[in-house]
Amino acid sequence: MMLAPLAFRMRPKTLDEVIGQTDLVGANGFLTNCVKNQTLVSIIFYGPPGAGKTTIAEAFASSMGVHFIKLNAVTSGKKEIEAAIEEAKFFHPTIVILDEVHRLNKDKQDLLLPYIEDGSIYMLGATTANPYIAINPAIRSRCHLLEVKALSQEDVALGLKRASESPQGLNGKVKFTPEALALIAKLAGGDLRFALNYVEVSALTGNKKEITVDDVKAIVRVPNYLMDKDESEHYDSVSALQKSIRGSDVDAALYYLARLCIAGDLESIERRLLVTAYEDIGLANPNAVQRTALALESARKVGFPEAVIPLGFAVCDLALSPKSKASCNAVHAAMDLAAEKPLDVLDYLKLTPVSIALEDRYPYDRPDLWDKIQYLPEMIKEMRFYEPSGSGAYERQLNDNYARLKKIPRTRNLRELKKKAR
Repeated sequence: MMLAPLAFRMRPKTLDEVIGQTDLVGANGFLTNCVKNQTLVSIIFYGPPGAGKTTIAEAFASSMGVHFIKLNAVTSGKKEIEAAIEEAKFFHPTIVILDEVHRLNKDKQDLLLPYIEDGSIYMLGATTANPYIAINPAIRSRCHLLEVKALSQEDVALGLKRASESPQGLNGKVKFTPEALALIAKLAGGDLRFALNYVEVSALTGNKKEITVDDVKAIVRVPNYLMDKDESEHYDSVSALQKSIRGSDVDAALYYLARLCIAGDLESIERRLLVTAYEDIGLANPNAVQRTALALESARKVGFPEAVIPLGFAVCDLALSPKSKASCNAVHAAMDLAAEKPLDVLDYLKLTPVSIALEDRYPYDRPDLWDKIQYLPEMIKEMRFYEPSGSGAYERQLNDNYARLKKIPRTRNLRELKKKAR
């Protein structure tokens, strides 16, 4: 008899078989407590592919000992939903597990809502979309929203070890070195289903009693730099991305972005693009900096694979923008001097001035005097940290104002300044 795929055979049947997600299925997890108290609620599970959303929903239903029906918001039509509602009349309570719940159209919602409302059925929805954006408020307001997080590398490795030894899995017939399992777990990026598929392929095609790292690399047809996410090639790609943007080579920047996207490393991309925007583009095009922040927020919301679209937009925008390191250089110069010379703050600038006459205090009510006051300590009063570069129209406007301000004498004698300005 032909065996079902390994990932299917290893699906947990009850909550205590679920790997990871301790905040949901741990000793004091939300779902664990629901089972202990025999309390049912409608839930929407959201999170990345392969994290186990539908699996957890089924394990929860089994652990509750409740009749459940599986549907898909896209492929299940009104007839299937109506049939599920009729079936629920004979099995109370009934759970309806609904995949891709964010795709539930209005007609199907209208069918389900009254039964969810009165507890005739309990819905366990699963989605990779952000429920706060993609889920209709009518459905969302009737459900608890529970995030299913991507599994850690250690969690995935544990799942693979369990699959290789379990009678429902490979039953110990093919062994994997710890390094081989660790590599597959790293490549999986938190997707246990992906990892189990590669374990199965490795076991079927390896023709060996023990699968090593070299065997995995021979089977997994992905670039080497994806196998070294925590190693030098990964960081080289991150570095090359920023340098290509700084050098205004949009094609090279897109290539290195693509490498990181294939690796699924949104966190590194986000951090590097934000730093690049502020460090290398900065005042030359502050609107591009703001657009980058919005693009990265969009990328987080949609996730991969669609995240590549706003990421590509941001990289093109930054690479083709004028560049200015003026603000970055200025703050680093200030930090260097502040570390070398931690000088006292001038008395009239302190939060609570002590033993200083009213006439010598900072004039909060005189904006006409603010740009005539000395703010730097006396020893460094002529120090300049900001060096204009004038790479963009906005920065040139700032530089014109900076030049004007530099012509205004600044003083520490606030009493005299106030008298002169009267």
